[in-house]
Amino acid sequence: MSGRTKDFLLRIVLAAAVTLTGFAVASRARVPQGDGAARPQRPQTSQQAQQQPNEQTPPSSDPQTEEALAFAGVVVRVSGRVLLKDPVTKMNYQLDDQRKAKPYIGKQVKVIGKLDLNSNTIHIDSIEPWS
Repeated sequence: MSGRTKDFLLRIVLAAAVTLTGFAVASRARVPQGDGAARPQRPQTSQQAQQQPNEQTPPSSDPQTEEALAFAGVVVRVSGRVLLKDPVTKMNYQLDDQRKAKPYIGKQVKVIGKLDLNSNTIHIDSIEPWS
């Protein structure tokens, strides 16, 4: 290889390294500051979905959703606990009634219940297979 080719390749490698370093620094800057734990977002109720997009709903003092909501996912067992794993949001929800959920381990289900936002636990009203 000639000296010119080596210089050219060296410059390309250095440019790539600088670019990748810039992306790494920029992506770290977007990480939310705080306790590091991601908080689940409250699912929208049909009433909230009908509100105007720029209208803000005042936060509730109750850490549990006021209305029963529908959750879909796969029931899984993790560390001895039965959870609902949502494949879309990649969230795991604890289920308050393990006895109701056990028959559905490994199956896709629809759970109707209220979400406790502090513990990320769904208080099950009903659970049924989802096709």
